[in-house]
Amino acid sequence: MKSKIHEYQKNNFTLMSNKSIIISLFVLPLFFACKEEKKAHTPFEAADVISIKTATAESLALTNNISASGLVTTENQANYSFKIGGVINHIFVEEGQFFKKGQLLATLDATEIGSGLNQSDLNVKKYERDYTRALNLYKDSVYTLEQLQNTKTALDIAKKQKDAVAFNARYAKIYATADGFVTSKIANEGEVVSVGSPILAINETRQNNNYLLKVGLTDQEWAAVKIGQKATVTLDGYPDESFDASVFRKSQAADAALGSFQVELRLNMKNSKPAVGMFGKAEIKADKAEDFIIIPYNSLIEADGNKAFVFTVENNKVKRQPVTINKFEKDKVSIKDGLQKTDQIVISNSAYLNEQSTIKIIK
Repeated sequence: MKSKIHEYQKNNFTLMSNKSIIISLFVLPLFFACKEEKKAHTPFEAADVISIKTATAESLALTNNISASGLVTTENQANYSFKIGGVINHIFVEEGQFFKKGQLLATLDATEIGSGLNQSDLNVKKYERDYTRALNLYKDSVYTLEQLQNTKTALDIAKKQKDAVAFNARYAKIYATADGFVTSKIANEGEVVSVGSPILAINETRQNNNYLLKVGLTDQEWAAVKIGQKATVTLDGYPDESFDASVFRKSQAADAALGSFQVELRLNMKNSKPAVGMFGKAEIKADKAEDFIIIPYNSLIEADGNKAFVFTVENNKVKRQPVTINKFEKDKVSIKDGLQKTDQIVISNSAYLNEQSTIKIIK
């Protein structure tokens, strides 16, 4: 009897287990179906909504200044030399030394020059005697008029030769024609130099106001710059100072080596005396202001040179708009064309947008 009861309970348990398994098999698909149905009812579009911030494009009148850099020089540069050849006797200045107008800078050995002067003087005295004798003989009717005239001509030639020798002797010494300083000693004492050989390279500095900054500009910048236009210059040698300047000279041909047009700015150096070759930066001020659209820097996308894109908002949709950049200023960008003053510019999440995006504007 007990065994029958046990067998009945066992069979009943097996039956219950099989029913549980069958029920589970029916319940699981129903569960996943409900889950899929719930997911299907979730709006798919909600995942594509991109929150953005916008700002209105601003118009601002800006002076389109020209930035350039170059090296310091002076208005006039020269190579001093002797008019005649000879042996250098003495050079009275060193490289970097300042001098005054009229100061003696160098001399040639005067031995040969002095001999030439004495010879020309003796020659003049001889012809003076010859002329005096010929004049007396002409009065006594011994010399003809032609002989007297020939003697007078010989005397005049001797005097002119003496003047030429004296002139050359004056240029056997080098005197400064203006205030300045020596940039380079090309020859030294004791050297034999030929006619016109450079001895000293100098830069003139009249009243300390003819220092120049020579800068290179593009063809468009060169055309926009006018003589007398104001500028501000900073020099690496004087980092805490800025100097007033003005456009002094414009080259009429491009520099073949640099590929740019050279413009010289006259500097007002106050009491400073910069070295030639010192590096400087110039900001040439524009004559008039122009209107530009100002937008935040982070609104730009795909910037390449002066070309870029921004997103504008129209009828709750974004539009990819090409723009031309004028210049960057800290966290702002001035736009030359492509935008209007009333345009709404996207200033956040621009990288995630395209023209099919659904947007939500947030404050």
